[in-house]
Amino acid sequence: MTATELGQALRRWRDRVAPDAAGLPAGGHRRAAGLRREELALLAGISVDYVTRLEQGRAVNPSGQVVEALARALRLSADERTYLFGLAGLVPPGPDMLPGYITPSVQRLLDRLAGTPVAVSDAAMTLLVTNPMYAALMGDQSGLRGFERNGVWRNFLSRPTRVRHTPEERRAFEAGMVAELRSTAARYPADRQLRRMIAELRAQSGRFAELWDAGVVGRLESSRKTVEHPQVGTLTLDCDHLRVEEHDLRILVYSAEPGSEAAEKLALLSVLGTQSLTGKH
Repeated sequence: MTATELGQALRRWRDRVAPDAAGLPAGGHRRAAGLRREELALLAGISVDYVTRLEQGRAVNPSGQVVEALARALRLSADERTYLFGLAGLVPPGPDMLPGYITPSVQRLLDRLAGTPVAVSDAAMTLLVTNPMYAALMGDQSGLRGFERNGVWRNFLSRPTRVRHTPEERRAFEAGMVAELRSTAARYPADRQLRRMIAELRAQSGRFAELWDAGVVGRLESSRKTVEHPQVGTLTLDCDHLRVEEHDLRILVYSAEPGSEAAEKLALLSVLGTQSLTGKH
């Protein structure tokens, strides 16, 4: 396979993805119905320059993380994803590696819940994709890179968050995250990136090291979350963790009881928040 073949495939797949299907505004003059390079770069979390160099055959040997991100952004089928890995000279992650493939059925679910804040993460709680309503509620996550996309990393290393916990809630949440991460690490012992993240967390967070060394194993349970939003104020929402066991994905869904104040604020946010986000694209 050549870099030219890789570039041709990326352009072909980019041309077939409608912007509105990817949660992007479709307005403005377009030479083609598909995604612009800038939009693919945004969705995949890589630079426009790198997308350009890949498509023009001037960049070779993209990493597995980049290929996986491109496959998600381009909504590739399982066979197309395997083909893309092959074009990049890589082998798709095997069963001993943490999976990060967004299946078409999960993508359809994300599309149909457009009015609800939804995010999909892998089994280690690393964000794979979010919808515009999640970004409107929790802030734009598209600029996060590497371990910054991992929820455990952000929480234990005190990265900014709009979620507010009482001290008791914080302790329980931290214990649940570590228990879930330990269970995941036991299923994927050969995943070097996962092992490196855990080692760095142990080195940088005394609280994480304490909980990790305690050996807790389990799952992070669904809960109620209080979110402090800069535009609509405080919302208390149900936060449900839906699991796609076959592909080891986590779907995080925030919702409010119908007729509640939080539901009214979410409805307002669906207008205010998504407008401000789409205005940036």
